[in-house]
Amino acid sequence: MPPLPSELAYVPFVSVEHMMGLVHHIGIETVLRDLADEIEADFKRWELFDKTPRVASHSDVGVIELMPTSDGEMYGFKYVNGHPKNTKEGLQTVTAFGLLADVDTGYPKLLTEMTVLTALRTAATSAMVAKHLAPKGSNTMAMIGNGAQSEFQCLAFKAICGIDTVRLYDIDPAATAKAARNLAGKGLTVVPCASGEESMEGAQIITTCTADKQYATILTDNMIGEGVHINAIGGDCPGKTELHKDILLRSDIFVEYPEQTWVEGEIQQLDHGHPITEMWQVITGQAKGRTSDKQITLFDSVGFAIEDFSALRYISKAIEGTAYFTRLDMLADPDDPRDLFGMLERSKD
Repeated sequence: MPPLPSELAYVPFVSVEHMMGLVHHIGIETVLRDLADEIEADFKRWELFDKTPRVASHSDVGVIELMPTSDGEMYGFKYVNGHPKNTKEGLQTVTAFGLLADVDTGYPKLLTEMTVLTALRTAATSAMVAKHLAPKGSNTMAMIGNGAQSEFQCLAFKAICGIDTVRLYDIDPAATAKAARNLAGKGLTVVPCASGEESMEGAQIITTCTADKQYATILTDNMIGEGVHINAIGGDCPGKTELHKDILLRSDIFVEYPEQTWVEGEIQQLDHGHPITEMWQVITGQAKGRTSDKQITLFDSVGFAIEDFSALRYISKAIEGTAYFTRLDMLADPDDPRDLFGMLERSKD
């Protein structure tokens, strides 16, 4: 009988089933608040991280990306795709998995699904940023684009920013009905709307979350009044935008990592000399966020690897002492590290 794997061979694996169970075990709003705290803490030490734009492989129908980073002690990466056409085929637009590893040894310490986790961390990041940029006392959010991310956004803004009303709009009424149904009983007043303009009535926060890979005008300049915060988070890639350029010219723009946002974000419509502010600088007090009641703030979010790193680290800690993971025999660990072949030979017995 072949020898059993050693303890060093095992890596914790969090499946989709485990992730969902863990979220229910902790409570989704608690998870969102915890993730926001982890992400904000890492934004405060932004300068310690390796930073590079994600490695993207684009095709006519979508994109596959790798998103790596390290803080010098741990290394993390996420594999993620974005295929808007998948919805019509009964598939997810976005799927993902990720890994956390020890820099000192290179040994993986966590392998996890990140489709659900990415939705959670994206929402937590949006609300964490809005906590710094949105008008004080904001209680109403317009949610334009009611796909897979929308409910997570609404609950994150409730848990972290204190909103109590969401106004939903999607070009597909079935998507709006789905989001309204899922948000029922969650402590929010949910208002389905027939147009983007209607959804923004009385809203201090406007979230756009669409997926089509094209230059689109989800928000036109005349739809945006003074004193609002825009959370532009739709699936990003070169040649894909959601906002009319004139909105950008009227707004103070905040980004995660400029080198990535210039390629994929709303600001690809602007000259590279246009002023933008990195969000980590606002959080550390090195730059100003909202400075007046009339100011339009815009978070041009494309998602960045440090946010995934924060989420991976959070899950690694959250599963300790729980049953929400499986131990995978993932690493070869021969008795003699020089005798990998001998380990293979002995496995025939």
